[in-house]
Amino acid sequence: MFSKFHNRQKGFTLIELMIVVVIIGILAALAIPRFMQATIKAKQSEAKTVLKQIYTLERAYRQETGSYLAGANAAALAPMGFDDPGGNYDYSVTVAANTFTAQGVGNANDADLTGDTWEIDQNGDISQP
Repeated sequence: MFSKFHNRQKGFTLIELMIVVVIIGILAALAIPRFMQATIKAKQSEAKTVLKQIYTLERAYRQETGSYLAGANAAALAPMGFDDPGGNYDYSVTVAANTFTAQGVGNANDADLTGDTWEIDQNGDISQP
């Protein structure tokens, strides 16, 4: 009687392994899109922070000189203390009369940000055009 149970092999069946693979696939299908959304939100948060920094620098420049810095980009703003994180967005500033618009355009190198644009104006309003 003991010899009957002794020959029984231990391990997982093919069905059990297939069920585990399906469960892992379902979990990955749910988690990956959420992770991608979180990554995009983080990059957009960076753009908003940088645009607020440009807004502050432009306001300070106007206080000193009476006008906004025309045609400003990351290189032109550097002497004023602008710290361009580089990478995800390209920044530029357009000045007209007593107004300015700073714009961050998603880099073409990052497929997640293609076509993603953020703007801030002289009032500090951030929007997507």
